[in-house]
Amino acid sequence: MTPEREERLLSVLHKRQNDITVVLENVFDPHNISAVMRTCDAVGIQEIYVLNTKIARHKKWGTKSSSSAAKWLTIHQFEDAEACFGALRKNYSKILATHLASDAVDLYEINFTQKIALVFGNEHAGISEEILPLTDGNFIIPQAGMIRSLNISVACAVTLYEAFRQKKLAGHYDQPKLNETDSAILWNEWSSKE
Repeated sequence: MTPEREERLLSVLHKRQNDITVVLENVFDPHNISAVMRTCDAVGIQEIYVLNTKIARHKKWGTKSSSSAAKWLTIHQFEDAEACFGALRKNYSKILATHLASDAVDLYEINFTQKIALVFGNEHAGISEEILPLTDGNFIIPQAGMIRSLNISVACAVTLYEAFRQKKLAGHYDQPKLNETDSAILWNEWSSKE
């Protein structure tokens, strides 16, 4: 490994965030999932959750849209919603879903400096009725147009860059957030990849 490659890997590793994650519920298009993975990598999110209760488990992501981001992330796949949300509750104190509802809060009212999981629904129906009771609330991305929704990968990118802005202002990227054990595990995985 070249010194430049080692420096790059260490720099990325030290900026990984262990207090924010994305959950994708029954997202059909692997290219949408891969685009979300690319954004997660860009803002330092290490873990994402893929929940498939109505579609088959994904075997492959859309590599062109992810630029191989999947190989740098820890991806948890679930077929059972209760198991998925049980795992989330162990690590995140708040779980919010993107859902148009009368009680939904504006994206810009969310405190992204807390331990938070963000749930995005599928391309056609959004968040399912099964999932809503498992969350702590809903949020919306404010819009001024006639169409009241965004493509899932765009919605996720808009949301994560607001989280990135808040976390950066709060100093979350100034020192490593992962513990030594998790950092060592990722370093061993990453340093063996081309």
